[in-house]
Amino acid sequence: MALIEFRGVRKAFGPKVVYRHLDLDVQEGEALTIIGGSGQGKSVMLKLLIGLLRVDAGSITYDGEVVSELPEEEYGRIRREVAMLFQGAALFDSLSVRDNITYGLREHHQLPEEEMAARVAEALEYVGLPGTEEMWPADLSVGMQKRVGLARAIAMKPRVLLYDEPTTGLDPINVARISELIIHLQQSLDVTSIVVTHDMHSAFLVSDRMAMIQSGRVVFSGTPEEFRQTSEPIVRDFIDGNAPEEEDTETLLRSVG
Repeated sequence: MALIEFRGVRKAFGPKVVYRHLDLDVQEGEALTIIGGSGQGKSVMLKLLIGLLRVDAGSITYDGEVVSELPEEEYGRIRREVAMLFQGAALFDSLSVRDNITYGLREHHQLPEEEMAARVAEALEYVGLPGTEEMWPADLSVGMQKRVGLARAIAMKPRVLLYDEPTTGLDPINVARISELIIHLQQSLDVTSIVVTHDMHSAFLVSDRMAMIQSGRVVFSGTPEEFRQTSEPIVRDFIDGNAPEEEDTETLLRSVG
């Protein structure tokens, strides 16, 4: 059984149909990247999983439990295990880096102050920002804000990490840095990762498997190499329009290594 299962999911916002019949499995321990053009509902999938949006029909199962039917008050225990890096990092401007990271811990865990401080320090070390607890979001670059957002997610010690467009708005060096960080966390924290992106540079780097969404459903799923080799027209058109130059990607990774 897959850790996460989407079955026949339908979702619409008024006349705008996002998903007509979404079927997708996510295996425990894998890094799955969801790709597709703008407006295809990639981020909607993550929000449906953690209950920020509700399905119109179909079901979402997490670890054998149909979570799409849970009342709001029961979603807290799911969010303790499934943490999300939001597209804009979603930091609170009025809170320090420390308080931004402990926000989720205070919301979902009853921990002593000493343990929260230790988790903050550990999470910042993981994302390469040790000693920044007293800084404010306004003092951070966009790339650093993304990493603090990621530190907030991993401080929860989640079973699943969700990344909503983690490289959007970043320069090529920071795109490579965030991609490398996703790989590092996948390996060192033993988590399941779902990465939503339209950036093929990052997708080919971080994925064990990829799935492309088009017209409200998954139109192709496979390994990065299967995506590179496919002759499926709709997938080929997307890849050819967004594919990275391999030498450029490798150069960027070496520059942040």
